[in-house]
Amino acid sequence: MDYKNHLEKRMKSRAEYYVTKGVKIFFFIVLAIAFLLLMNYVFMLLWNWLMPELFALSTIDYWKALGLIVLAKIIFGFGFGDSDGPGGKKKINKKRFEEKKCSWRNDFSDWKHYDAFWQEEGEKAYQDYMERKRNENIS
Repeated sequence: MDYKNHLEKRMKSRAEYYVTKGVKIFFFIVLAIAFLLLMNYVFMLLWNWLMPELFALSTIDYWKALGLIVLAKIIFGFGFGDSDGPGGKKKINKKRFEEKKCSWRNDFSDWKHYDAFWQEEGEKAYQDYMERKRNENIS
């Protein structure tokens, strides 16, 4: 008998849990829809207040405002961001780029001596090379 009472209480508490969870989900869905409808109304009011005066555009009704918001969301994205979170691919790629950039800088750092080399040895080395080419062509 005791087991039967325990099972009934457990089933009752589970049912209450799922019912309250369902009510909460339903409430938040209704709240989200109400918020979106209100934001659409505010968008329509702002458009009709500013755009006709500033840019000589016509006024819009509620459904055109909703269409403009949906179109803007399609074109400009839904605001989820482009975050990869901690240690995501973007951060790894950025780190690799920084490492390569540093190695490129090291490779080009030797070029600061190029002008001095050319003034000291380059012209002479070039003249020697041209002399060898002339001798090869004559032979």
